[in-house]
Amino acid sequence: MNTMTHRGYAARIDYSDEDGCFVGHIAGINDVVGFHGESVEELRDAFAESVDDYLETCEKLNRPPQKPYSGNLMLRIPPQVHAAIAMAAEVSGKSINQWASDTLAGVLDTDAR
Repeated sequence: MNTMTHRGYAARIDYSDEDGCFVGHIAGINDVVGFHGESVEELRDAFAESVDDYLETCEKLNRPPQKPYSGNLMLRIPPQVHAAIAMAAEVSGKSINQWASDTLAGVLDTDAR
């Protein structure tokens, strides 16, 4: 998975055939912050500028910017899956949290470990 990121924020990108350009929004926050560009380079620059502007605006308004994700993830899984995960974590010498984090990061091929 390829993701455009800047200062901890990720982008959701679409292509507008009508406008002939890429249109993006900061992903994972409730505030609506958009940007666009006709090339990948323009899009990347516009995304970085949008994130920076968002953070500056929040500072001027004296309110904390929304964080894209808290790092907490609640899952509902069958008990037998929970038991298998617990055993795999114990065998690997890790907590369930660390085992799950490492396993999910590995599946996504990311350096978030």
